[in-house]
Amino acid sequence: MLSMILGSSQRTISRILFGQRPYWWVLDTDYYHNSSVPLIKQFPVTCETGPGSPSGHAMGAAGVYYVMVTSTLAIFRGKKPTYRFQCLNIILWLGYWAVQLNVCLSRIYLAAHFPHQVVAGVLSGIAVAETFNHIQSIYKASLKKYFFITLFLFSFAIGFYLLLKGLGVDLLWTVEKAKRWCQQPEWVHIDTTPFASLLKNLGTLFGLGLALNSSMYKESCKGKSSKALSFRLSCIVLSLVLLHLFDSLKPPSKIELIFYALSFCKSATVPLASASLIPYCLSRFLGQSHKKSL
Repeated sequence: MLSMILGSSQRTISRILFGQRPYWWVLDTDYYHNSSVPLIKQFPVTCETGPGSPSGHAMGAAGVYYVMVTSTLAIFRGKKPTYRFQCLNIILWLGYWAVQLNVCLSRIYLAAHFPHQVVAGVLSGIAVAETFNHIQSIYKASLKKYFFITLFLFSFAIGFYLLLKGLGVDLLWTVEKAKRWCQQPEWVHIDTTPFASLLKNLGTLFGLGLALNSSMYKESCKGKSSKALSFRLSCIVLSLVLLHLFDSLKPPSKIELIFYALSFCKSATVPLASASLIPYCLSRFLGQSHKKSL
């Protein structure tokens, strides 16, 4: 009876917290019985080891671009909507959904996700972006609070994992699936494991706390140049360049503990640089240029 309860609980948790990925489900399921199994072409980015639902790529793209579109519209929105603003509104949202459609189709084409998983990812990303858009306390929270929230989330995740493992529920079952059904063993990378994703998110959260509580952020936001459109566009361009450089840096994966620690530091550096360091350096550069021109 106990084994039946544990088995039922494991299946329930798997349905809620996880989702199968097409590239291993097709080869692992008995759905096809004696009929021929569909041939799925795999790529180096197909063999992700994390759960498939919801799609993290679709969720991230939906959330980030949603913030960019709504922030841009807020800058250009006047007291009364004009014809130009309406055109900009339509163009930005058409571009937004075009990006989401391409991201979702690419994830399905790579056999990394099922259609319902990318749809859930887009809806989740929009929901998260809209929720945090109304939580202004994140800009006022102290660094100490960010530190303890990061520590609490890490402790809770590890404790939850150990608790379920003690009950016979392995939350890392997706890693075994990936290693079994991926065509090339070198395509299974530690960067896609649930623990790597956890530390990336915690690093980003802690880095945001560092950025918002730094003197560089406060000084760059108080200046008059911070409200100028050219200053904001320059910050966006420089941040995208810097993010591209960070993305090319891959921590060594031979020792897992070092990899996870460097992944946390790398993720913390991204918001610190884009929200604090770049605006500060740019504001100082513009300030010195303005003084020289006078």
